[in-house]
Amino acid sequence: MASDTHRTIEAVWRIEAARLIAGLARLVRDVGLAEELAQDALVAALEQWPESGVPRNPGAWLMTVSKRRAIDLIRRNERLERNLVELGHRLEHEEEPPEVDEIEDDLLRLVFTACHPALSTEARVALTLRVLGGLTTEEIARAFLVPESTVAQRIVRAKRTLADKQIPFEVPQGAELAGRLAAVLEVIYLIFNEGYSATAGDDWMRPGLCEDALRLGRVLAGLMPKEPEVHGLVALMEFHASRSAARVGPSGEPILLLDQNRARWDRLLIGRGLAGLDRVEELGGAHGPYALQAAIAACHARALTPEDTDWVRIAGLYEELAKLSRSPVVELNRAVALSMAYGPAVGLDLLDQIMDEPSLKGYHLLPSVRGDFLFKLGRREEARAEFERAAGMTRNARERTLLEERAAARRGDTAPPQP
Repeated sequence: MASDTHRTIEAVWRIEAARLIAGLARLVRDVGLAEELAQDALVAALEQWPESGVPRNPGAWLMTVSKRRAIDLIRRNERLERNLVELGHRLEHEEEPPEVDEIEDDLLRLVFTACHPALSTEARVALTLRVLGGLTTEEIARAFLVPESTVAQRIVRAKRTLADKQIPFEVPQGAELAGRLAAVLEVIYLIFNEGYSATAGDDWMRPGLCEDALRLGRVLAGLMPKEPEVHGLVALMEFHASRSAARVGPSGEPILLLDQNRARWDRLLIGRGLAGLDRVEELGGAHGPYALQAAIAACHARALTPEDTDWVRIAGLYEELAKLSRSPVVELNRAVALSMAYGPAVGLDLLDQIMDEPSLKGYHLLPSVRGDFLFKLGRREEARAEFERAAGMTRNARERTLLEERAAARRGDTAPPQP
């Protein structure tokens, strides 16, 4: 019976943690302190609920306990003495559960605080997964293949930075909102991409991270329903996630896009992605960077076979995206699209123009794509050298094996699969 209660508590915590921390952060104006208070309430639940039973409104119970702990802490802490009268009064007179709108406002403030530009990208990712995703430090460390102590230090430093810099617990307004929203979307997409194509380790995918990023994106879309780029990002992740089951073979080996069994693509997720794109167009944001990437992914999703893919449209969308981002990685992807639409020589010509880009140094997909173009042009030895170079650059074991196989494919009669 106790184990059933513990499983219930874990489920409640996953659901309520972000709302709880957000509500407490609004009251105490300190994300680190808010998380500590929420953890205290979790401990209390673990101690009491196995005997007393799960309360009818577990989220309200956790919030009430957290507020009481906050009052006790304030009374004991001389540093916060000057806030005792005002803050204590607010906490003691807010026994009723907050309204839904207020909870959503708190969550939105927490999203923007956890992704504040004052924090490093690594710190934003760790703090977001911790306070919004509900992941433990151990889970985050396991997902990113870094020591648990490293993640713990990032989270501690992030909380300390927010406190020391007195970062306001608020949603930015006016012109500042666009820049800050871009940082929030970047963090969510970084989390998704690490799950979709792991940069290191033995597994090509880490589905748990994809699910966490999708959940965060959907929450953000609910909180900011009139922001087209939020819907664009969620649509993009839906399209990519729809291919997850087809991307990995029985032994965990990668299956690249043109070789996937499209019958295994999740049509429900594709439908959600297409609905998201429709929403983007309704809001007039079809030319934002995430919306354009989602439109590219939609071209693949609509194609029932690889031959049905509208590569000319994809190349045009990449050209439009390149004007916005000025990113060598976007140019690399545009080269692939041009190759598929107009032949490998056209793709190779563009690729050779970005070979010396500093940001692509050490990026294994550059020699991998170049190897594919060279192979199709009959330059087998050059292609083999590029695939071997790419294999030596990746830190993911599954991808390394795939690239080594592509290097060996120069001896066969069939071109290696598309990246």
